Amino acid sequence: MTYPPAPWYLYGNALVSFHLIDVEKARPLVPGDFEIVSVLPGKTFGALYLSVYEANSTLQYHELIVGAALVRYGNQIGTWISHIYVDDSDSLAGGRNIWGLPKEMAEFSWGDRTVSVMQGSRSLCQVDYGPAGLPLSLWGKSKISGDVFSGLDQDILLFTGNFEAQLRWVQCNLMIPPESPFTALHLGHPWLTIQMHDLAFTANAPTIVGQSSRP
Repeated sequence: MTYPPAPWYLYGNALVSFHLIDVEKARPLVPGDFEIVSVLPGKTFGALYLSVYEANSTLQYHELIVGAALVRYGNQIGTWISHIYVDDSDSLAGGRNIWGLPKEMAEFSWGDRTVSVMQGSRSLCQVDYGPAGLPLSLWGKSKISGDVFSGLDQDILLFTGNFEAQLRWVQCNLMIPPESPFTALHLGHPWLTIQMHDLAFTANAPTIVGQSSRP
């Protein structure tokens, strides 16, 4: 099995919903090396990200990412990804071996205004969405960057994702069944959902920022 080196350049479309998550529900999914950042009393910041990467991408695949919490390590803050699913074996291998991400295989069904993700006979989630307003920027694409922590063996890694896309606020109905591995987060109704159209995403190479104190 082969996979391309970082950085990866990915083009397509995505949907991201933002959530306030109970710190006590996120804690079992976050390694003890990290402090969970509270943005409100007892609440941290999380997200669910669904994407399809198409022609001209480093690899073409679908992806589901669950960011369980906003965390701090030293003086750096980033997202901790607790669950991540793809439908391409090279993406899975590269995600695990380059970025230390816990990628698993899943099946994606992406319709006009609905996305469902299955892992065999188990449903992971379903999202129904529709337009809710004007684009967030009337002057073209917006640029966003986000930092993500991960771990590979004893190394604590940090990498940056750079996004450029046309952003639109959309209405969203998120359904996570009891059998889903991340149902314990109780994501519920998102407080904001954004559609990323004509997306250009760069997954940069990680850097080692520390060593885990956990065995």
